[in-house]
Amino acid sequence: MFSRVSLAGLTLFASLAQVLAQIPAGCDRTYTVALGDTCNSISAAQNVSTFQLAFVNPGINADCSNLFAGEILCLGITGQDCTNTTVIQSGDFCAEIADEAGIDLSTLLDNNPNVNPDCTNIVVGEVLCTASTIIPY
Repeated sequence: MFSRVSLAGLTLFASLAQVLAQIPAGCDRTYTVALGDTCNSISAAQNVSTFQLAFVNPGINADCSNLFAGEILCLGITGQDCTNTTVIQSGDFCAEIADEAGIDLSTLLDNNPNVNPDCTNIVVGEVLCTASTIIPY
């Protein structure tokens, strides 16, 4: 019986070590994925832009369909952590978002490199960084 317990403990330790090894150095905040989470729902609830979440967790695929319950994600890296965010609503435009946040449109676009210059590729539920300073990703 002791050997089964030891083996189970070693397996758990190895799994935990593998998860922690995926967390980038300098990670300020983490989040444990729950069943049903999406990148946008995590981003909205944790005040992290959708871009930043994907940027600091390169294992997340393009459509964010490979998250699993119990997975630990980094939310932000020291010196690169935008916590001022807004969730895109129907009818939102980048100029309006920037005005409401009290920032220049260029700052909004710099902090969200996934958004094209015409701001035609934002989608409802996406989370944008609205920090007043440029985040050095």
